[in-house]
Amino acid sequence: MSRPALSVVLELLKPITWFAPVWAFACGIVSAGGAVSERWPAVLAGLLLAGPLVCGTSQAVNDWFDRHVDAINEPNRPIPSGRMPGRWGLAIAIGWTALSLLVAGLTGPFVLAAAAFGLVLAWIYSAPPLRLKKNGWWGNAAVAICYEGLPWFTGAAVMSAALPDLRVLMVAFVYSLGAHGIMTLNDFKSEEGDRRMGLASLPVMLGTMRAARLACIVMAVPQIVVIAALAAWGLPFHAAAIAVLLAAQGVLMIRLLSDPKRWAAWYNATGTTLYVLGMAVAAFAIRSILPGTGS
Repeated sequence: MSRPALSVVLELLKPITWFAPVWAFACGIVSAGGAVSERWPAVLAGLLLAGPLVCGTSQAVNDWFDRHVDAINEPNRPIPSGRMPGRWGLAIAIGWTALSLLVAGLTGPFVLAAAAFGLVLAWIYSAPPLRLKKNGWWGNAAVAICYEGLPWFTGAAVMSAALPDLRVLMVAFVYSLGAHGIMTLNDFKSEEGDRRMGLASLPVMLGTMRAARLACIVMAVPQIVVIAALAAWGLPFHAAAIAVLLAAQGVLMIRLLSDPKRWAAWYNATGTTLYVLGMAVAAFAIRSILPGTGS
C-alpha cells in the first residue's frame, strides 16, 4: 500500500482549525498566572495537545467517518480523493490518539484527564453508533467543549500542576457554553447538505431564523454571566471592557439576523473575534486576583 505524502497528512490534520483551541489554551495559561519560563516543557506539551494532537486527531477521525459523504460533497479532500490511500486515514486517527495520550500522560494527571475526555468526545462526535454530529444540540456541545473549555483547563493545569482555581474553571465552562452558539452559526454553510444527508443540525431542526436567534442568545448570556462575575470579584474595569465587546457584538448581530444565511460566515469572522477577545480580557482579570499573581 502506498503511503500518503506528508503534505497530505498535514492537510488531513487541518492546521487552520487549531487556532481556536490554542487561543483557549493561551487564555488558560494567562488565567492561572505564574511564569511560563518555569513551566516551559509542560507549556510546550500542552500547546501540542491543544492544536496538532487532540484537535488534529478530531479532524482525522471526522474525515475518516465522513469519507463517504465527502466523496459526494467534497471529493477533493485527502481521503475521498485517494491522496490518503487505503486505511491510512483511520491509522493516523488511531496513532494520533495514542500519541496524544502519551504526551498528556507525561505532562500530568489533570492534563491526561482533560486530553482523554477530549479524545473520547472527538471519537463519539464522528464515529457510529453515537455519532453526536447527527444532532446539533449534542454535536455542537462536544465541539464547544473541545475547542474552548478543555484547552483552557489544560493551559491552567500545566501552569499550576494542580486542579485550577474554581474561578478559572467557572469562566472556562461559561465560555464553552457560549461557543455552542458559534458552532451553530458555523452550521449554516452546510444547512442544505445536512438536510439531504439527514443530519439534524440546529438550522435544519429549528429553521434559519430561530437557529440564528438561539445562537446569538447562547453567545451573549455567558458573557453577561462573566461580566457579572468579574464585577462581583472587584474587577469593574475588566467587566466594563467585556461589556463593550458584547455591545459591539450586539450591533453586529442586528446585521446577522437580517439575513442569517448571508451573514453567518461574516459574523463568525467579526463577532466571534470580539467574543474571543473577551476571553483574553477575562483571563487577565482572573490572573490579577489569584493568590501570588496579582499585578
